[in-house]
Amino acid sequence: MGPTPGSHLFGRGWRNEISWPGGTSAKTAGYLGERARNKEPFFLYLAYNAPHDPIQPPPEWLARVRQREPQMDAKRANLVALIEHLDDGIGEVLSMLDHLGLASNTLVIFTSDNGGVLANGANNGPWRSGKGHVYEGGLRVPGAARWPGVIAGGSETRRMTLTMDIFATACAAAGVRLPANVDAVSFLPTLQGSKEPEARRDLYFVRREGGTAYGGKTIEAYRRGDWKLLQDSPFAPLELYNLEADPGEKTNLAGQREKNLNEMMDALRRQIQIGGRVGWQPPR
Repeated sequence: MGPTPGSHLFGRGWRNEISWPGGTSAKTAGYLGERARNKEPFFLYLAYNAPHDPIQPPPEWLARVRQREPQMDAKRANLVALIEHLDDGIGEVLSMLDHLGLASNTLVIFTSDNGGVLANGANNGPWRSGKGHVYEGGLRVPGAARWPGVIAGGSETRRMTLTMDIFATACAAAGVRLPANVDAVSFLPTLQGSKEPEARRDLYFVRREGGTAYGGKTIEAYRRGDWKLLQDSPFAPLELYNLEADPGEKTNLAGQREKNLNEMMDALRRQIQIGGRVGWQPPR
């Protein structure tokens, strides 16, 4: 992913020239080393399964955590060890980019797909709840980008982005025109240091895989500016929050702000209707 031919995302090593242990590191080194040697532009989606269930960190990594913090809860210690092992793998990716001299022409984006699982000892900071829910603890995920010479080190942004925006950003960085009718929005200008305010857009979240707990129904959340409407269970009432004033989603305003509630309900209803036209299940 990059602005010129020969740019790369996640470069790791040269096949038969640098020795890496087995697993993801070796596979990535071989794949990217071949393309780096041929100076070919490419995109790599490197998907770690950690720290997903089962929470089984390498014993030596768990020992480090227990030695450092012996009072840590056992579930939390296992999860921390698995995350630190993941972090070490990402560090190897970045080190190899530096070693190969590819870092300045490489955009690396790291993120997750959902908030942490509280039952596994996750800590989602000040955000309410976790994975499987549409409160902020389930929707907000870590995100970081690295592109030496383009992204200022240590910089931060409050810009809201979605996972699908990575596609638009990759296209912009590589100089590829974004296909028509794609909702994704490039955040490349923000990475480059632009302070221009982002274009306002509503955000819609839905989960359909709730099993018996959902009774075949869905849960949704809808974000418009600072306002957020959600239904975290298909059998629970709608909840309304102002995230600027109440980022922890502690005070449900559904019974106090009727105008905002009605506006958000109408917007959410439209999204549900649009989604209802999509064939999510194969025909029988």
